[in-house]
Amino acid sequence: GYSDSAKDAGRLAASWAQYETQEALASVAKKHNVNLVFFHGKGGTVGRGGNPATFKAILSHAPDTINGKFRVTEQGEMIFQNFGHPNRAERSLDIYTAAVCAEKHTERPKPTDEWREMMKKLSDISCDAYRKVVREDERFVPYFRSATPELELSELNIGSRPAKRKASGGVESLRAIPWIFAWTQTRLNLPTWLGVGEAISEVLKSEDSDKLRSMYEEWGSFRTTIDLVEMVLAKSEPSIARHYENVLVKDEMAKELGSDIRRIHHDTESAILDLANHTDFCETNELLRRVLRVRNPYVDCLNVMQAEILKRLRECDDEKEEAILKDALLVSITGIANGMGNTG
Repeated sequence: GYSDSAKDAGRLAASWAQYETQEALASVAKKHNVNLVFFHGKGGTVGRGGNPATFKAILSHAPDTINGKFRVTEQGEMIFQNFGHPNRAERSLDIYTAAVCAEKHTERPKPTDEWREMMKKLSDISCDAYRKVVREDERFVPYFRSATPELELSELNIGSRPAKRKASGGVESLRAIPWIFAWTQTRLNLPTWLGVGEAISEVLKSEDSDKLRSMYEEWGSFRTTIDLVEMVLAKSEPSIARHYENVLVKDEMAKELGSDIRRIHHDTESAILDLANHTDFCETNELLRRVLRVRNPYVDCLNVMQAEILKRLRECDDEKEEAILKDALLVSITGIANGMGNTG
């Protein structure tokens, strides 16, 4: 599983823990002559282990852990996106097949001891920074509940399982899908990048800066992780998240946290661009940049409408109007999810 580990420790720390665990399990299986096949329980979002660049994603797994066999989940709108039409399904299976074959026959560098030490350091810093906000800041849960459609998601029939494992509780009681989904709706995508910028920035300012830069250039698995975060930052719009906050958040302390989060987001953008040696996000991915230029104006309107719908819904005391608002909310959720892509 990828979802709950990322919700607990943040994307960077979780992905490294999963990498090392798969290495260890593969080593034990080889020692005892066991034919091991990993079942990767990933969602469509980066925060749930997903990667829209399927070929690169498969080649970023730890060496000697796939060995010609790969099993993975497809969830949410990713099912239709990848398999909804015969030609799409054929193309998706072509990519999976080509990637598994390439992984089998491609020599990829295993992380050196120096890289492992660096990943341990990055993981520790990022995990601490992530938990400091999500678990230790008393302002966080009130902010999350008011600034996103999290509460309303549990009342809409859009998932195969309840939004929460328990009827009450904090972030830890929330299932990973609505946790990611709520942040994707407001275009902040917080679970994917929170903690990453602090780790990258701290190391870049230290004597290990050159080691980190060489690791990004030479180790494909690490570069894929950072490039994924860069892609999510390119899709994020803190100004849209601020609009939700202005319309929906009444608690002044929660609003202060919103400002703090956007500052962290800005610092994360700077750190990622610095490490990738880019002046702009995804500057080598012209297709994504063109898609965002075309798509964002339409999704922006949906976000503005959704914030207003949420405001009216939370203040509504008329059953007939509430039913209409819930229908409108569901339409806006579907539109934003399709506009953002890789949401499931």
